Amino acid sequence: MGAPQVLLAFIPLTIIYRMVMRYYLATSRELKRLDAVSRSPIFSFFGETLNGLSVIRAYGQSKRFVANNEARVDRNQACYQPAMAINRWLAVRLEFLGSVLMFSTALVSVAALLYGWRAIDSGLVGMLMSYTISVTGSLNWLVRMASEVEQNIVSVERVMAYANLAAEAAEEVPDNKPPPRWPETGNIEFDQFSMRYRPELPLCLKEVTVKIKGGDRVGVVGRTGAGKSSLTLALFRILEAAGGRILIDDIDISTIGLRDLRNVVSIIPQDPQLFEGSLRTNIDPTNSASDADIWVALEHAHLKEHIMKNMGGTLEAEISEGGANLSAGQRQLVCFARALLRHTKILVLDEATSSIDLETDDAVQQILRGPDFAGVTTITIAHRINTIMDSDMVLVMDQGKVAEYDTPANLLAKPDSVFASLVNEAGLGAGPSRGGSKAPSRAPSRPPSIKGKADKDA
Repeated sequence: MGAPQVLLAFIPLTIIYRMVMRYYLATSRELKRLDAVSRSPIFSFFGETLNGLSVIRAYGQSKRFVANNEARVDRNQACYQPAMAINRWLAVRLEFLGSVLMFSTALVSVAALLYGWRAIDSGLVGMLMSYTISVTGSLNWLVRMASEVEQNIVSVERVMAYANLAAEAAEEVPDNKPPPRWPETGNIEFDQFSMRYRPELPLCLKEVTVKIKGGDRVGVVGRTGAGKSSLTLALFRILEAAGGRILIDDIDISTIGLRDLRNVVSIIPQDPQLFEGSLRTNIDPTNSASDADIWVALEHAHLKEHIMKNMGGTLEAEISEGGANLSAGQRQLVCFARALLRHTKILVLDEATSSIDLETDDAVQQILRGPDFAGVTTITIAHRINTIMDSDMVLVMDQGKVAEYDTPANLLAKPDSVFASLVNEAGLGAGPSRGGSKAPSRAPSRPPSIKGKADKDA
């Protein structure tokens, strides 16, 4: 090398490069994380807006959604702009350090010529400057790449967070298989059952003790956050128990496989889930039922006429992603047909008739009371009181605990009962059963005598 003294300048410059990079990463890493977190709501809101575009325009809410989207973009830009600013901050300092290295090389070359340290001609000086420029570019590239790796590792952190999630229990437990005809009666018992959503959170269900007889129709009510939907998650073992147990026909469901459990429990959710494909695969995903059985289920669910007239009259009729080519009520009826086809002894309804008209709702209720569901244990998670007024039993939840569990007539006969207060708040009144022994007859799905007043959430 023509001027080895230049190497002395590399020692402090390397330390300074390292200090600049660490100072930069401490901020850029967090800004990158904030940018990623604030960008996700933009895409999700945009997708939801596209799905409901016709409804938004029909109700003249375009400006509100545009303003909402702009607010999300602004929030993301508030994270993205500082990230770009500190990027420029880094660029200025790296270029300055590169200039210092170039200056050091030029200074050493001139000093060598003036003081005669070495014989350096102009060609060698030019080559030294050229190599110094290359070294400066390489150092800048090294710092930037190291910074980019540490910034983008935030994405790996998010992937690792999903990868390290605790897996569900085994689908099958060969050593503890339930009997082939289990459950025969559909008895359900919650024995001091407790549950929480995450280990660090408080209990959402607290020592719930309830016995549901096989074949009973049980309505579950309570205010928001009382634990109604948590009971459904517990029954399907979406979340595992934090204490106690659930017995179905005297078998602890925590000791058997998830497939054995979920094959004997059906659910009709409030938000029906359909998948792109044929009608057959949506109703019978396991391909275990005959065409005749599927048509019977469709007929009972009041879908056969629509399929024959508007969908080609075949089970291979195309279902769009999310059931976009069906109305909300029809999507719910498809889930209803799915439950009819399975013939399980336990059925869970999570406000299953909230999106269908009154006439179809009455027909569905007739089917639920008919021979197809005779002896089936039905648990109705009610967000509106009027949907469970004719249940055999009513379970009232309050802050994750069982507040009341009795027949509707007995609960309405108690002036201080929680259920009576919920009925009064819903505008249904106690009805003729107050003080009597007979449960009230089924209330209409939407009480016509109360104009302009919507059913309140249970």
